Amino acid sequence: MQKIIRRILLFFTLILFISFISFVLIDFSPIDPIASFARSRAIGLTPAEKQALILKWGLDKSLLGRYFIWLKLLLKGNLGVSNIYNRPVLEIIKRGFSASLLLMSCAWVLQGVVGITLGIIAGANIGSLKDKLIKLYALIFAATPAFWIGLMLIVIFSLKLNWFPASMGAPIGVRAEDVSFLQKLKHMILPCMSLVVVGVSNLILQTRTKVEDILNSDYVLYARAKGLKKKEIVSKYALKNMLLPGLTLQFAYFSELFSGTVLVENVFNYPGLGNLTVEAGLRGDMPLLLGLVVFSSVFVYAGNRICDVLYLFIDPRLRRKSGK
Repeated sequence: MQKIIRRILLFFTLILFISFISFVLIDFSPIDPIASFARSRAIGLTPAEKQALILKWGLDKSLLGRYFIWLKLLLKGNLGVSNIYNRPVLEIIKRGFSASLLLMSCAWVLQGVVGITLGIIAGANIGSLKDKLIKLYALIFAATPAFWIGLMLIVIFSLKLNWFPASMGAPIGVRAEDVSFLQKLKHMILPCMSLVVVGVSNLILQTRTKVEDILNSDYVLYARAKGLKKKEIVSKYALKNMLLPGLTLQFAYFSELFSGTVLVENVFNYPGLGNLTVEAGLRGDMPLLLGLVVFSSVFVYAGNRICDVLYLFIDPRLRRKSGK
């Protein structure tokens, strides 16, 4: 029970710290939210209208004053109203998350399956041609930004081959409620590929190293001495002992996945949280940006906690330790 209370307190401390730092950074940003608001609507604002917006958005108050007002709203479950959209932040995030969830889920699952599989193949065949090719791929793409991959995929598969749409989350001119799942899936393929192609790199390298360590361990040497074949050793020892480290790496990828999604969604003009984050940042929409910061923090923290719970189910030793 004490451990749960400690984690809850740690979570709230984390939210307070991240939100305050974000608040300060946004406040010191050179972007003028009022000027951005006027430019986005292609209108000129009179001094009276500017003053009205300053009062409405609380820009006449001190930084700490505005932060505590926002914090009070947060404790009531209210993230405020977006300056850009003039709608509740929570409503905007829900809509963006529904689009991003499908993209991130597909990328996360594919990254795990492909990355761990290739890592095991490379680790089980150290020094072979397979290992060298897989390692070369991982090293090259580990240093390649996801947005650049996205641009290359657009050029090849959209402009040259015309296989997939270049942007948007749905066909142009089709109402949101009329978009089919297959249409959404087709528009999601290139953004998902951008995330997976880069995302598997670190997972391949770390899985490869772990499998190599397992296959060089004493109990595997003993298994070889007993006459077990390579396939049996890999399936019986390597796969079993890779489960927990692989799970850790997968859930640790939550934060990288979110940051990669921000850039990729912007490249493909995909209507998700990433696109919202860039737009809110460039236009100085503090309520929306802070809402996205809180949401992303909860998202990453939840991923780590889910990993802890799964650990208890997978490894009985951890259940015994937690019960003591």
